[in-house]
Amino acid sequence: MQFPDDDNGKMLAAMAEAGIDLTKALDVDFFLIFEDQRDAESAVEELAQSELEGEMELHLNDELGKWELIVCINMVPDYQAIVDQEFELNEFAAEFGGATDGWGVMQHQEGDDEFADHDHECGDDCQH
Repeated sequence: MQFPDDDNGKMLAAMAEAGIDLTKALDVDFFLIFEDQRDAESAVEELAQSELEGEMELHLNDELGKWELIVCINMVPDYQAIVDQEFELNEFAAEFGGATDGWGVMQHQEGDDEFADHDHECGDDCQH
């Protein structure tokens, strides 16, 4: 598979090299960051009432010192679909003083049990 030479393309190429089937739907985590807790909470409320189908988790990222909203969307990780979703979420986050901060997938490792920590693969601009 060939991917554009940008952060999203490099991430998808790394996933393909790791043996992840990019033709099947995966849970893709998009990271949105906010300086202010109230702004982040308002964004969560707005997203919860939108047509977006996905799960959300909000927490304070101690490393960044910012509020991080993780939006998990089950989707086929197609390059253009990732770019489009990231653009939409960035536009949305900007309305609340936030911005996107990359995306990734949780990769189940052989031998992991249901409750074990999973490795997280991030793009070059992700600060995790």
